[in-house]
Amino acid sequence: MDVRLLYHTPDPERAVAAAARLCYAPVGAGELLDTMSQEAVRRVLRTIITSGHTSALEHASFTFAIDGVSRTTTHQLVRHRLASYNQQSQRYVAFKEPAFVVPPQIAADPELLAVFDAACRASFEAYGALLDAGVAAEDARYVLPNAAESRIVVTMNIRELLHFFELRCCKRAQWEIRDLALRMLDLVEATAPYVFLDAGASCRRGACREGAMTCGDPYPRAGARD
Repeated sequence: MDVRLLYHTPDPERAVAAAARLCYAPVGAGELLDTMSQEAVRRVLRTIITSGHTSALEHASFTFAIDGVSRTTTHQLVRHRLASYNQQSQRYVAFKEPAFVVPPQIAADPELLAVFDAACRASFEAYGALLDAGVAAEDARYVLPNAAESRIVVTMNIRELLHFFELRCCKRAQWEIRDLALRMLDLVEATAPYVFLDAGASCRRGACREGAMTCGDPYPRAGARD
């Protein structure tokens, strides 16, 4: 898996704070962006985050390039509807070499790995045979498994990222999308450390929200907001 942060809103915390402060300011957002002190930015961010008035977080966004993930994971990812996606097409791209994501539980057992590898290779051989017979890639792809590697570009605003991290950084999340979420969180933390201070599974901020389904093994708490 390769995850890269392609682009983000410049100075995202200041952009969010200016948008939030505009609601109560006699001047425009442009002037606020230029004149707010760093202390004022933090104060506004603290207010909107702790109060739950987080609509202003939608004014800063992050774009990621994600390669080498399975179709299993991209199918989970696109369920986060408040995001934008462009994915490598199996309809228009005819694949020449087999590329599959192997779950760690299977990779750790040679016998299971042999079964998995044989199934994946058989599906790819069938795919190649269909292409060679003149079948369009959009129809030949039906034999490819969920393990097939894919590439996708994702853009999310901060509000949706925080929701994504809460669900997908949790230890109950499926292993591959959890790995993806943790990598994405590592990339964004440096760009907006105050906003993402408590980002991650709900147990970083208090009680687990999984109820009876809790894993019982919480993350270490994140730092308190000053």
